[in-house]
Amino acid sequence: MQLGDFELNDALARLGTESAFEVLARAKEIERQGHEVINLGIGQPDFSTPQHIVEAAKKALDDGHHGYTPGNGILPLREAVAADVKKYRGAEIDPDNVVIVPGGKVTMWYAILMFGGPGTEIMYPNPGFPIYESVIAYSGAKPVPIPLREENGFAFDADEVLEKITPATRLLIINSPANPTGGVVPRDQFDKLVAGLERHPHVTVMSDEIYSRLTYDGAEFVTMLGYESLRDRLIILDGWSKTYAMTGWRIGYGVWPAPLVDLVTRLNINSVSCTNAATQFAAIAALEGPQDSVEVMRAAFDQRRKLIVDLTNDIPGMSSILPTGAFYTMPNISGTGVSAKDMETFLLEELHVAAIAGTSFGAYGEGYIRFSYANSVENIQKALGRMRDHANSVGWSKAA
Repeated sequence: MQLGDFELNDALARLGTESAFEVLARAKEIERQGHEVINLGIGQPDFSTPQHIVEAAKKALDDGHHGYTPGNGILPLREAVAADVKKYRGAEIDPDNVVIVPGGKVTMWYAILMFGGPGTEIMYPNPGFPIYESVIAYSGAKPVPIPLREENGFAFDADEVLEKITPATRLLIINSPANPTGGVVPRDQFDKLVAGLERHPHVTVMSDEIYSRLTYDGAEFVTMLGYESLRDRLIILDGWSKTYAMTGWRIGYGVWPAPLVDLVTRLNINSVSCTNAATQFAAIAALEGPQDSVEVMRAAFDQRRKLIVDLTNDIPGMSSILPTGAFYTMPNISGTGVSAKDMETFLLEELHVAAIAGTSFGAYGEGYIRFSYANSVENIQKALGRMRDHANSVGWSKAA
């Protein structure tokens, strides 16, 4: 790969990005020009980290926790994770199988690099979190999309997933509740998938469960830890960013099969050395402290979820199903006649509303736009009002 005068590793040309950060940067530029931009793009709670968590980090610093920590994370935090997994997922795990990392992405990065490489295939949800496809391609593996369709509530079809498995398939990535769709996969599809995977013992599964505490309308969160037949080839990805409004703290964890733990720890040591000491103590406080802030945030998201769907369905050319997880909607914009990317650009540049093109999450995202409702009721009303007023008065022809 040539970049100016630099000869670089060709793999870098296959590395994608997360468009939400690009849209955020452009939104900040527009704000500096004196415009009010309403951000429905970035997937980040608009709540502050609960104060008892902040105080725990301060205390850790005051107590002198300023140095390196073990490559796999401090034992009290790994024990707290194991206790939390038992409480909320009903599964017993060994703290020695937990590896603490600086952010949720790190677990997926390690897993994909471990199982990827030329001649291999990795399956991932599409539309799905864009880093999946990006890192799969970077690793040299073939990205194999699992289509998530609106008519299925953006849940995977287990039969379709199983049909796509080949002898080259190394890793299967699952995400429920999901980014960007807000879809929650029903238990019957998990049951069918796991039963079918018994015929494919060469396939490891990574279940991204970062939104596990954010479900609505009685939707059931199904953890893959509940399937004993998969436990020896299952990686769980989770963290603190979404549940505790700790995106900037950069802390997450993986639950790994025992044979992989030492390798994951070595990857950590070779790349980041260890995870921030004070942040780990804050993470203990998050898991072991009061959980009322989680429900307060979830209830607020629930209210906004219903509102944003109702408002979207009032906009000519747009329609939205009611998602049951995370804090995203994935409205269908095919009725506007505008492509996903053109709609993203128009909303930001002309209406000053930041949203993310469905194609930023994969080819199956064409015809959709992603809204994050991690913003206030007032701002959601204002943003969707701008869209409705434009569609009613002018139409979408200018956006095409």
